[in-house]
Amino acid sequence: MAKVKKAYFCKNCGFEAPKWLGRCPSCGEWNTFTEEIISRESTVPAAVIAGPLPKATPRPVSQIRQSEHRRIDLGNPEINRVLGGGMVPGSLILIGGEPGIGKSTLSLQMALSNNGLKTLYVSGEESAEQIRMRAERIGIGNEECLIYPETLLENIVAQIAEQKPDVVVIDSIQTIYTEVLDSSAGSVSQIRECAATLLKYAKSTGTSIIIIGHITKDGTIAGPKILEHIVDVVLQFEGDSNNIYRILRGIKNRFGATFEIGVFEMLESGLKAVDNPSEILLTHYEEPLSGIAVGASADGIRPYLIEVQALVSGAAYGTPQRSATGFDTRRMSMLLAVLEKRVGLKMFQKDLFLNFAGGFKVSDPGLDLAVVAAVISSYYDRPLIGGVCCAGEVGLSGEVRPAPRSEQRISEAARLGFKRIIVSGYLAKEIRRPRGIEVITINNVAQLPKALFVED
Repeated sequence: MAKVKKAYFCKNCGFEAPKWLGRCPSCGEWNTFTEEIISRESTVPAAVIAGPLPKATPRPVSQIRQSEHRRIDLGNPEINRVLGGGMVPGSLILIGGEPGIGKSTLSLQMALSNNGLKTLYVSGEESAEQIRMRAERIGIGNEECLIYPETLLENIVAQIAEQKPDVVVIDSIQTIYTEVLDSSAGSVSQIRECAATLLKYAKSTGTSIIIIGHITKDGTIAGPKILEHIVDVVLQFEGDSNNIYRILRGIKNRFGATFEIGVFEMLESGLKAVDNPSEILLTHYEEPLSGIAVGASADGIRPYLIEVQALVSGAAYGTPQRSATGFDTRRMSMLLAVLEKRVGLKMFQKDLFLNFAGGFKVSDPGLDLAVVAAVISSYYDRPLIGGVCCAGEVGLSGEVRPAPRSEQRISEAARLGFKRIIVSGYLAKEIRRPRGIEVITINNVAQLPKALFVED
């Protein structure tokens, strides 16, 4: 009988060990090792199966021929922007996100779009009838889209070789398994082997493959960390399932930058691209309200304006409450400490609730000044002067530093009709300042209240 090979794998990072360990030496997590059957010994030598390896010789980098990558238009401007102008032939793309966020809907929309691409949609989670129901809701536009419900990797590769599609969608990698391994689908060894096989096929044939991946309760993509290292592009689909807006963010991209985002709106007919996020993130009120400020943010090279809402009230209990939606609570506590030390606000006696419009999660340090402005407005219960927005980073000593891409932020505020924008006084003097907007500069947060409430 063939001898069975077994090993223990960490479910968190994919670290392999010959025996069970209580604590993973790679990621430090406890009780994450599971036993899996790797394979059975084969009597056929490995060289016979793989065949002779191609001969490669070392060459200077200047003598390596550079090839021009032709970008494939996926029929969606937001996805093309995140990918750096389109999809590169032969690339392996991984899309991760929470359950129900819209990963399958987004992938099916790409497959059904009229982009002239023959697409093979492999479904390991849904039947063909379920996909047909979703396709009718989205709108069937591409007759070149083929639906193939299958979970066995060998059958999938055979169909790809027979149909020769331009794009392949795998939904999802956790449901695909190969007969080479005896472990169940979704295990560390199965995910790693299936992803490696798909990568080899994509690079050898030039077929672009999109993989959908599940995430863990911590928000990371499920499976071994090597899965993210294998693929060429990692995209994270973010958003709240109770909110209609979604963000597609690039985490890794071997063919472009990772600072771009795509904004979508979840509708009954599928995901709709949002060309101007500032319009959906700003609310128009009949009368000015306290605790509301507008910040000029920039995610990558794309600027947008977002509304910051703060509520400061007296603490009913001994310990004041601190709650933030869409913002880092530790950074919020730092800004409150700066306000108490440098401006003189008695925040230790106040509850604070912070919220960003649209359910967005932001980590831009250039929004510090807008957060501070909203807190000051709510603390004094005075609305800000009309047509003002903020863009700047606040330091521990109270200084206001220039926000990255300040020129783009100022231009976006001017385009949307804002009359004033408060920025750092350390901003370069040669920066372009559009007409129709007044640029107010401050050097520390102590100067902010005067700029927020006093009319010139």
